[in-house]
Amino acid sequence: MTNRIFIICTHGPENAELATLAFVMATTAQASDISVLIGLQGPGAWLAKKGVADAIGAPAFPRLKQLLAIYQEGGGKMIVCGACIKARGINPHTDFVEGAAVVNSGSFIHEVTEATQVLVY
Repeated sequence: MTNRIFIICTHGPENAELATLAFVMATTAQASDISVLIGLQGPGAWLAKKGVADAIGAPAFPRLKQLLAIYQEGGGKMIVCGACIKARGINPHTDFVEGAAVVNSGSFIHEVTEATQVLVY
């Protein structure tokens, strides 16, 4: 079985440290040649919106904008909760960053059951 990590991020700009940690772990997995996917739920859905990562920084960590760019350059993808973006007025057709796709809860369950490890931030 190939190692596959699914990282669920439930924090956005309101908790810069936890939002950033999800991407620190994702880029570290990429650098270790481990397959990784990020799932954004709740306030974490804000991270799929263009420009939001630009303003997020946590002490002692790279800026989220930089981590997002590294993740995207490494082919990183994000799945985003459809109900969560609807509640926040985020339009996936015009607002999403590269590599983000809206999904339903069934897709999250599928990823959780297929991953060898799940991390939640």
